[in-house]
Parts: sequence; C-alpha cells; structure tokens
Amino acid sequence: MKKQYTLIFLVFLSIQLVNAQFTLDGQFKPRTEYRNGFGSIIPDAADAGYAISTRIRLNTGYTFDSYQFYVSLQDVMVWGENRQILPDDQNDSFAVFEAWANINLGKGWSTKLGRQILSYDDQRIFGGLDWAQQARNHDAGLLKYKKEKFMMDIGLAFSQDFDNPTGFQSVGTAYNTSGFFSYKTMQYAYLKQQWNSISGSLLLLNNGFQNFTGDADAQVADGTSNLQTLGTHLNFSKGSFGAALNAFVQTGERQNQVDVKGAYLLGLDLNYKVTAKIGLGVGVEVISGNDGEAGETGAFFPLFGTNHKFNGFMDYFYVGNHANSIGLFDVHASAKFALGEKSSLLVKVLNFSGEQELPSGEKALGTEVDLVFAKNFKGYNVAIGYSQMFASDGMYELKGVSEADAAGTQNWAWVQLTMKPKFLNTAKAE
Repeated sequence: MKKQYTLIFLVFLSIQLVNAQFTLDGQFKPRTEYRNGFGSIIPDAADAGYAISTRIRLNTGYTFDSYQFYVSLQDVMVWGENRQILPDDQNDSFAVFEAWANINLGKGWSTKLGRQILSYDDQRIFGGLDWAQQARNHDAGLLKYKKEKFMMDIGLAFSQDFDNPTGFQSVGTAYNTSGFFSYKTMQYAYLKQQWNSISGSLLLLNNGFQNFTGDADAQVADGTSNLQTLGTHLNFSKGSFGAALNAFVQTGERQNQVDVKGAYLLGLDLNYKVTAKIGLGVGVEVISGNDGEAGETGAFFPLFGTNHKFNGFMDYFYVGNHANSIGLFDVHASAKFALGEKSSLLVKVLNFSGEQELPSGEKALGTEVDLVFAKNFKGYNVAIGYSQMFASDGMYELKGVSEADAAGTQNWAWVQLTMKPKFLNTAKAE
C-alpha cells in the first residue's frame, strides 16, 4: 500500500513539474574583516577588531501559470560564536528571510504577499541591504501593476507580535518592537515610467511608529506617530554618459511625537565611460540635519535603504547611527578600472562636512578613501576591500573621541567570497 501511495505521489509531482518551474539554489558568503575605526573613530587605547562571519541561504521557488511561490532560509554565523557541542545556536540567527506568494490577477495586475525584499531604483530609501550579512526584509502585502514601460506598486504593512499578550487581545494592538525605524504600520505607492533614455519614479511613503509614555520598566502605549517620505528618482543614460538624481523630503512625526520640519535629501551623480575599461564618476549629496529646536527636528533619515552603498563604505553615517544629528554634505569622485575580462578595481574618494554646524561651529568632518578589487572565477566571486578615514576636527567632536585619544590610523579591510550554487531548475530549455 505504501508503494502505491509513493507511486501516486511521484506521478502527481511529475505532472506538476511538466506544467510548472521549480528552482532550488543557495548562497555561501563568508567575509573576514579587520576593523580599526569602522563605523566610528577608534581610541588609541582600544584594540582593533577581527572576525569572520558567514551567511548561508537555501532558496526554493515554484512558478505556476497563476502564481509564484518563494522561500529563502538564512543563517548568519560568526566563526567560534558557539562553544563546542552546544545543543543550540547561541545567537539565534536562523530565520525565514523570505516567504512570499505572487498571485497573477490578470491584465498586468498581481499581488505579492508575505516576507519579501523591497528594493527600488538605487536603493536610497528602499533596499535589500545585501552587504549586511543579515540583510533587510519586510512583512507586507503589495498590489502590483505593470504595462510596457510603466509599473506601480502599492504596499501595505501592519506589524504585531503574538507573543506580546497585549498585542492580539481585546486590550489593543500595541507594538513593542522599536529601534532602527521599526514601524507599526506602512503604506506606500511607488510609480515608475521608462522612456528611451530617461526613467523617472515617484515614491509616496507613510510609516506609523508606536509611541510610549512612562519609564523603561513601565512603558504604556500612547498612540502612533506618522512620518511621511515623498520624492523622486530620475535616471538618464545615453551613450557613454549617465546621470542620476534623488530628491526627497520628510514631514510628519518621528516616534514619540517629534515634529519633522524641512527635512530633505538631494543627490546628483554623474558618470562617464571613458573607454571600455575605464569609468569615471562624480557626485554630491546633501542630507539635512537637526536644527536644534526643542520638540522638533529638521534631520532627514533614509529609512530602509542600502545605506552602506552611500556616504562611504566605512559606515560612519546613517548605518545604525547619525539618525538625528548634523546632517551631511558629501562630495565624492570615483574611478572603476576593468583589469581584465573578470576583474575590476574601484577607487572612490569622499569628502564629508556637516549640513549643520557642530556646537563648536565646526563643519568639516574628513575624507574617506575606498578601494575594492573584485574578481570572478568559475562559479564564484572574490572581493577585497580597504578603506581609510582621514578625520578632521569635526569628526572627533561628532564621534566623541578627542584627536589626542584617537588611534593614529582609522582603517578597515575585508575579504569576501561569494558562491551561488544552482542545485535544480526544471525550466524547459528554449
């Protein structure tokens, strides 16, 4: 009898695979880092950090005529974090990174439901944050429309915690997760149109943050603060020349009813392909800072973007930091060299100043130099990076470490291996 059930199952599975596509792939990404001033000024008395971390993923996708289904399992491991024969994982980093279904509604419409990556344009406001080993995802529902060169996404999210006894009972829906702009509610509309040489997008985003009153031991939910982010991304490309513009404003309230007024982000990047092997780029970005008024702020924060991609690879700004500070004026230039068919070298120089003055009146923050060498091999990629911060007086003041107490060299180096094995793909060869 068991053999009959097994045979029936295999026949059913084979019928499904004839009419559908099944994929199974993975990712193995170990990275070793030497940190001697990564993220902030390191004091001379402190020792540099060194560690190796690994991200592994197992991804499976199923595509049928009327829907797509996708699951990505992920674990992030720091080498040596668990003692020998530990019965469970100490850092509890194993997670379902993605789990969504995309249902075809017909005539260009679809809906995508579940845990997913939200990534648009150059990832300034919404990005997958793939550099970070844990990356970024959202639990949301999307209504999607696409026709020729136009697309629109309408996204909705409502965050809760069933483990919180006040979160799913008649007493209300208080959301106790906070930090890093974790939101209780989200609504957004994203529209994009592509023309021959230019594309333009519009983002209208609202995030609701749970407010609390009382001290840390006895917090009580007290309504929601709503922050609106509105703006556009324009991209132009023709021949060897390209340009990209970001223009965003924020208004409304940050968590706990902090009024946001006059917050903005403006960025312009130009690039030019000198030869087939040399590309040059220059750009500027201005992000507004806190004006110091009590109960309000003029500081912009790029929320859920891939912030490691911007304002220097050493992550001194807007990567879990600089959320309500003096803003930023970033002028940068870069050159990328193709060293062969499968290798490249990126050189980037960035000069930083505050958009607002520090208490001392200082604005200059410093200059960062980033170098990244990358080489593709058969089936895998290796990248090597080195960055150095040449801090100005303002940087020491901003980070709270005096120049006399700071280490003489502020630098960061890393090596990363990336493998993306494809185990199975039942798609028919065209």
